[in-house]
Amino acid sequence: MSLLRQGSASQAAADGAALKLDSYLPYRLSVASNAVSGLIARAYEDRFGLTVPQWRLLCVLAEDGALTQVQIVARTVMDKVTVSRAAQGLVKRRLIGRSENTADGRSHVLALTGEGRSLHTEIAPLALAYEAALIAGLAPEEVALLRRLLGRLQTAAGQLAGEAEPPKIPA
Repeated sequence: MSLLRQGSASQAAADGAALKLDSYLPYRLSVASNAVSGLIARAYEDRFGLTVPQWRLLCVLAEDGALTQVQIVARTVMDKVTVSRAAQGLVKRRLIGRSENTADGRSHVLALTGEGRSLHTEIAPLALAYEAALIAGLAPEEVALLRRLLGRLQTAAGQLAGEAEPPKIPA
């Protein structure tokens, strides 16, 4: 049985509830994500000349080491055009290097340069400070719960995306 058919969406339909954006969880998640990303994007753009996708790419390479663009797409859940544009900008600034993928000649491997690693080291404390400021009003157990719930929502979304047919809409 589909997650949607088990979930509160079918209960809301049974109760005759209308869709209200302010109480619609996917909308609220999107608005919150955009607010946080926008705040941080302004800081990264103003101080370091980086877009959010470029910062994510730098972080992934700093954390995971050299990767192909396909691996970065899978890791970040950014689309391949976004990853490609971010990589091009970072290569142009010499923050990452692009080399031939010896395992697959059709792709390239991206890795941080020394300058890219230095920039990541400089920005990471700012990123952590923003995170700390965002969660300052939450108790540690609330932060842990939020992390678990976000993981579960991401898993559920992935499972729904893999369904062969769209979820049935309750009558």
